[in-house]
Amino acid sequence: MTQVETGQVPFETRLVGHVPFGVASPPEIAHWLISSAIPRRLAVNVRLANAFNVALADQQGEYRHLLATGGVNFADGAPVAWVLNRGSAEPRAHVVRGPSLFESVLKAGVPSGVRHFFLGATEPTLDALNAEVRSRIPGVVIAGSFSPPFADPDAEFIELCRARVAVAQPDVVWVGLGTPKQDLVGTELASALGAVTINVGAAFDFLAGTVREAPAWIHGTGLEWMFRLVTEPRRLWRRYLFGNAAFVAAAAAGVRRQRKEAASV
Repeated sequence: MTQVETGQVPFETRLVGHVPFGVASPPEIAHWLISSAIPRRLAVNVRLANAFNVALADQQGEYRHLLATGGVNFADGAPVAWVLNRGSAEPRAHVVRGPSLFESVLKAGVPSGVRHFFLGATEPTLDALNAEVRSRIPGVVIAGSFSPPFADPDAEFIELCRARVAVAQPDVVWVGLGTPKQDLVGTELASALGAVTINVGAAFDFLAGTVREAPAWIHGTGLEWMFRLVTEPRRLWRRYLFGNAAFVAAAAAGVRRQRKEAASV
Protein backbone atom coordinates (compact mmCIF):
# COMPACT_ATOMS: atom_id res chain seq x y z
CA MET A 1 0.00 0.00 0.00
CA THR A 2 1.21 3.50 -0.82
CA GLN A 3 0.05 7.06 -0.47
CA VAL A 4 -1.40 8.86 -3.50
CA GLU A 5 1.41 10.98 -4.89
CA THR A 6 -0.67 13.42 -6.93
CA GLY A 7 -0.68 16.89 -5.42
CA GLN A 8 -2.08 16.91 -1.90
CA VAL A 9 -4.49 13.99 -2.26
CA PRO A 10 -4.52 12.45 1.23
CA PHE A 11 -5.87 8.96 0.61
CA GLU A 12 -4.21 5.58 0.86
CA THR A 13 -4.24 3.70 -2.45
CA ARG A 14 -4.61 0.06 -3.42
CA LEU A 15 -4.26 -1.51 -6.84
CA VAL A 16 -6.88 -3.29 -8.90
CA GLY A 17 -5.13 -4.63 -11.96
CA HIS A 18 -2.80 -1.77 -12.92
CA VAL A 19 -5.07 0.99 -11.60
CA PRO A 20 -4.48 2.71 -8.22
CA PHE A 21 -7.65 3.50 -6.27
CA GLY A 22 -8.07 5.88 -3.36
CA VAL A 23 -9.55 4.21 -0.29
CA ALA A 24 -12.13 6.43 1.43
CA SER A 25 -15.82 6.79 2.20
CA PRO A 26 -18.10 9.05 0.14
CA PRO A 27 -18.49 11.57 3.02
CA GLU A 28 -14.69 11.77 3.38
CA ILE A 29 -14.33 12.37 -0.34
CA ALA A 30 -17.04 15.04 -0.42
CA HIS A 31 -15.46 16.90 2.51
CA TRP A 32 -12.03 16.78 0.87
CA LEU A 33 -13.39 18.06 -2.44
CA ILE A 34 -15.13 21.04 -0.88
CA SER A 35 -12.13 21.96 1.28
CA SER A 36 -9.89 21.69 -1.80
CA ALA A 37 -12.16 23.75 -4.04
CA ILE A 38 -12.50 26.85 -1.81
CA PRO A 39 -9.99 28.34 -1.62
CA ARG A 40 -8.43 26.62 -4.61
CA ARG A 41 -5.89 24.42 -2.90
CA LEU A 42 -5.66 21.63 -5.40
CA ALA A 43 -5.80 21.08 -9.14
CA VAL A 44 -6.82 17.46 -9.50
CA ASN A 45 -8.97 15.23 -11.66
CA VAL A 46 -11.22 12.87 -9.71
CA ARG A 47 -12.14 9.77 -11.68
CA LEU A 48 -14.90 7.36 -10.69
CA ALA A 49 -13.58 4.17 -12.26
CA ASN A 50 -15.35 0.86 -12.67
CA ALA A 51 -14.60 -2.60 -14.07
CA PHE A 52 -14.55 -1.24 -17.62
CA ASN A 53 -11.86 1.32 -16.75
CA VAL A 54 -9.71 -1.39 -15.15
CA ALA A 55 -10.10 -3.66 -18.18
CA LEU A 56 -9.30 -0.83 -20.60
CA ALA A 57 -6.21 0.17 -18.62
CA ASP A 58 -5.00 -3.42 -18.74
CA GLN A 59 -5.22 -3.39 -22.54
CA GLN A 60 -4.01 0.14 -23.35
CA GLY A 61 -0.71 1.38 -21.95
CA GLU A 62 -1.41 5.05 -22.63
CA TYR A 63 -4.73 4.91 -20.77
CA ARG A 64 -3.08 2.96 -17.95
CA HIS A 65 -0.53 5.76 -17.56
CA LEU A 66 -3.30 8.38 -17.52
CA LEU A 67 -5.15 6.65 -14.66
CA ALA A 68 -1.90 6.33 -12.70
CA THR A 69 -1.04 10.05 -12.89
CA GLY A 70 -2.62 13.47 -12.62
CA GLY A 71 -5.53 12.56 -10.40
CA VAL A 72 -7.15 10.04 -8.11
CA ASN A 73 -9.50 7.14 -8.85
CA PHE A 74 -12.35 5.92 -6.66
CA ALA A 75 -14.32 2.70 -7.03
CA ASP A 76 -17.52 3.26 -8.99
CA GLY A 77 -18.79 -0.29 -8.77
CA ALA A 78 -19.09 -3.11 -6.27
CA PRO A 79 -16.71 -5.51 -8.08
CA VAL A 80 -13.87 -3.00 -7.85
CA ALA A 81 -14.61 -2.35 -4.17
CA TRP A 82 -14.67 -6.10 -3.47
CA VAL A 83 -11.19 -6.51 -4.93
CA LEU A 84 -9.90 -3.48 -3.01
CA ASN A 85 -11.20 -4.93 0.26
CA ARG A 86 -9.83 -8.41 -0.42
CA GLY A 87 -8.19 -9.76 2.73
CA SER A 88 -9.00 -6.67 4.83
CA ALA A 89 -10.30 -7.30 8.34
CA GLU A 90 -11.98 -3.88 8.23
CA PRO A 91 -13.01 -3.02 4.65
CA ARG A 92 -12.29 0.64 3.92
CA ALA A 93 -12.98 0.89 0.22
CA HIS A 94 -16.52 2.03 -0.57
CA VAL A 95 -18.51 2.20 -3.77
CA VAL A 96 -18.53 5.84 -4.87
CA ARG A 97 -21.41 6.27 -7.31
CA GLY A 98 -21.30 9.24 -9.64
CA PRO A 99 -24.90 10.42 -9.11
CA SER A 100 -24.60 10.17 -5.32
CA LEU A 101 -21.26 12.01 -5.13
CA PHE A 102 -22.55 14.62 -7.57
CA GLU A 103 -25.56 15.46 -5.43
CA SER A 104 -23.74 15.29 -2.09
CA VAL A 105 -20.95 17.65 -3.21
CA LEU A 106 -23.47 20.08 -4.71
CA LYS A 107 -25.28 20.19 -1.37
CA ALA A 108 -22.12 20.41 0.72
CA GLY A 109 -20.85 23.34 -1.33
CA VAL A 110 -23.87 25.59 -0.78
CA PRO A 111 -22.72 27.19 2.51
CA SER A 112 -19.33 28.05 0.98
CA GLY A 113 -20.75 29.31 -2.29
CA VAL A 114 -18.86 26.75 -4.37
CA ARG A 115 -19.24 27.51 -8.08
CA HIS A 116 -20.04 24.48 -10.26
CA PHE A 117 -19.76 23.97 -14.01
CA PHE A 118 -21.36 21.11 -15.96
CA LEU A 119 -19.46 19.92 -19.05
CA GLY A 120 -20.99 17.27 -21.29
CA ALA A 121 -24.31 15.75 -22.38
CA THR A 122 -26.71 17.44 -24.80
CA GLU A 123 -28.26 20.89 -24.52
CA PRO A 124 -31.72 19.49 -23.61
CA THR A 125 -30.15 17.28 -20.95
CA LEU A 126 -28.20 20.21 -19.51
CA ASP A 127 -31.35 22.36 -19.44
CA ALA A 128 -33.19 19.62 -17.55
CA LEU A 129 -30.19 19.07 -15.27
CA ASN A 130 -29.87 22.75 -14.36
CA ALA A 131 -33.58 22.95 -13.55
CA GLU A 132 -33.54 19.76 -11.48
CA VAL A 133 -30.43 20.73 -9.52
CA ARG A 134 -31.81 24.17 -8.67
CA SER A 135 -35.10 22.58 -7.61
CA ARG A 136 -33.46 19.98 -5.38
CA ILE A 137 -30.69 22.12 -3.93
CA PRO A 138 -31.72 25.71 -3.15
CA GLY A 139 -28.76 28.07 -3.07
CA VAL A 140 -26.51 25.97 -5.31
CA VAL A 141 -24.31 28.09 -7.59
CA ILE A 142 -24.24 26.85 -11.18
CA ALA A 143 -21.60 29.02 -12.84
CA GLY A 144 -22.31 27.60 -16.28
CA SER A 145 -22.72 24.56 -18.49
CA PHE A 146 -21.57 23.55 -21.95
CA SER A 147 -22.48 20.76 -24.34
CA PRO A 148 -19.39 20.36 -26.53
CA PRO A 149 -19.58 19.01 -30.08
CA PHE A 150 -19.21 15.28 -30.60
CA ALA A 151 -15.52 15.01 -31.49
CA ASP A 152 -12.29 13.31 -30.54
CA PRO A 153 -10.58 14.84 -27.48
CA ASP A 154 -7.73 16.40 -29.44
CA ALA A 155 -5.95 19.66 -28.58
CA GLU A 156 -8.58 21.76 -30.38
CA PHE A 157 -11.45 20.09 -28.50
CA ILE A 158 -9.73 20.50 -25.13
CA GLU A 159 -8.96 24.16 -25.81
CA LEU A 160 -12.60 24.79 -26.77
CA CYS A 161 -13.74 23.26 -23.48
CA ARG A 162 -11.09 25.13 -21.49
CA ALA A 163 -12.07 28.49 -22.96
CA ARG A 164 -15.79 27.98 -22.30
CA VAL A 165 -15.22 26.80 -18.74
CA ALA A 166 -12.61 29.44 -17.85
CA VAL A 167 -15.01 32.33 -18.53
CA ALA A 168 -17.34 31.04 -15.79
CA GLN A 169 -14.53 30.82 -13.19
CA PRO A 170 -15.86 27.67 -11.49
CA ASP A 171 -14.37 25.99 -8.45
CA VAL A 172 -15.52 22.50 -9.46
CA VAL A 173 -15.97 21.25 -13.02
CA TRP A 174 -18.19 18.19 -13.48
CA VAL A 175 -17.30 16.24 -16.62
CA GLY A 176 -19.80 13.87 -18.22
CA LEU A 177 -18.28 12.85 -21.54
CA GLY A 178 -18.10 9.08 -21.19
CA THR A 179 -15.13 6.76 -20.74
CA PRO A 180 -12.30 7.13 -21.70
CA LYS A 181 -12.84 10.58 -23.22
CA GLN A 182 -13.76 12.28 -19.94
CA ASP A 183 -10.63 10.95 -18.24
CA LEU A 184 -8.33 12.68 -20.71
CA VAL A 185 -10.36 15.90 -20.85
CA GLY A 186 -10.83 16.05 -17.08
CA THR A 187 -7.11 15.63 -16.44
CA GLU A 188 -6.14 18.29 -18.97
CA LEU A 189 -8.71 20.78 -17.65
CA ALA A 190 -7.66 20.33 -14.02
CA SER A 191 -4.12 21.30 -14.97
CA ALA A 192 -5.11 24.13 -17.32
CA LEU A 193 -7.69 25.69 -14.99
CA GLY A 194 -6.09 24.99 -11.62
CA ALA A 195 -9.38 23.56 -10.39
CA VAL A 196 -11.00 20.36 -9.21
CA THR A 197 -12.53 18.37 -12.07
CA ILE A 198 -14.72 15.33 -11.40
CA ASN A 199 -15.68 12.75 -14.01
CA VAL A 200 -19.18 11.46 -13.38
CA GLY A 201 -20.17 9.56 -16.53
CA ALA A 202 -23.93 9.25 -16.87
CA ALA A 203 -24.76 11.17 -13.68
CA PHE A 204 -26.02 14.14 -15.71
CA ASP A 205 -28.51 11.94 -17.54
CA PHE A 206 -29.66 10.20 -14.37
CA LEU A 207 -30.29 13.41 -12.43
CA ALA A 208 -31.88 15.11 -15.44
CA GLY A 209 -34.19 12.13 -15.88
CA THR A 210 -33.21 11.46 -19.50
CA VAL A 211 -31.84 7.97 -18.68
CA ARG A 212 -33.30 5.57 -16.12
CA GLU A 213 -31.14 4.95 -13.07
CA ALA A 214 -30.98 1.53 -11.43
CA PRO A 215 -33.27 1.13 -8.38
CA ALA A 216 -31.62 1.74 -5.02
CA TRP A 217 -31.83 -1.92 -4.04
CA ILE A 218 -29.47 -2.82 -6.89
CA HIS A 219 -26.78 -0.38 -5.79
CA GLY A 220 -23.86 -2.20 -4.20
CA THR A 221 -24.96 -5.65 -5.38
CA GLY A 222 -22.55 -5.76 -8.31
CA LEU A 223 -25.49 -6.05 -10.72
CA GLU A 224 -26.02 -2.41 -11.66
CA TRP A 225 -24.28 -3.10 -14.98
CA MET A 226 -27.01 -5.61 -15.81
CA PHE A 227 -29.74 -3.00 -15.34
CA ARG A 228 -27.88 -0.58 -17.60
CA LEU A 229 -27.38 -3.29 -20.20
CA VAL A 230 -31.11 -4.03 -20.25
CA THR A 231 -32.01 -0.33 -20.59
CA GLU A 232 -29.31 0.52 -23.19
CA PRO A 233 -28.42 -2.78 -24.91
CA ARG A 234 -27.32 -1.41 -28.30
CA ARG A 235 -24.84 1.02 -26.77
CA LEU A 236 -23.49 -1.09 -23.92
CA TRP A 237 -23.60 -4.77 -24.91
CA ARG A 238 -20.03 -4.88 -26.20
CA ARG A 239 -18.64 -3.06 -23.16
CA TYR A 240 -20.19 -5.47 -20.69
CA LEU A 241 -19.87 -8.69 -22.69
CA PHE A 242 -16.13 -8.29 -23.21
CA GLY A 243 -15.33 -5.77 -20.48
CA ASN A 244 -16.51 -7.88 -17.54
CA ALA A 245 -14.41 -10.87 -18.57
CA ALA A 246 -11.40 -8.62 -19.18
CA PHE A 247 -11.86 -7.06 -15.73
CA VAL A 248 -11.81 -10.45 -14.01
CA ALA A 249 -8.62 -11.36 -15.88
CA ALA A 250 -6.95 -8.02 -15.09
CA ALA A 251 -7.92 -8.12 -11.41
CA ALA A 252 -6.75 -11.73 -11.02
CA ALA A 253 -3.43 -10.95 -12.69
CA GLY A 254 -3.01 -7.99 -10.37
CA VAL A 255 -3.60 -10.16 -7.31
CA ARG A 256 -0.99 -12.65 -8.54
CA ARG A 257 1.54 -9.84 -9.06
CA GLN A 258 0.95 -8.51 -5.55
CA ARG A 259 1.37 -11.97 -4.03
CA LYS A 260 4.60 -12.50 -5.96
CA GLU A 261 5.95 -9.12 -4.85
CA ALA A 262 5.00 -9.83 -1.22
CA ALA A 263 6.71 -13.23 -1.34
CA SER A 264 9.93 -11.72 -2.69
CA VAL A 265 10.25 -9.18 0.11
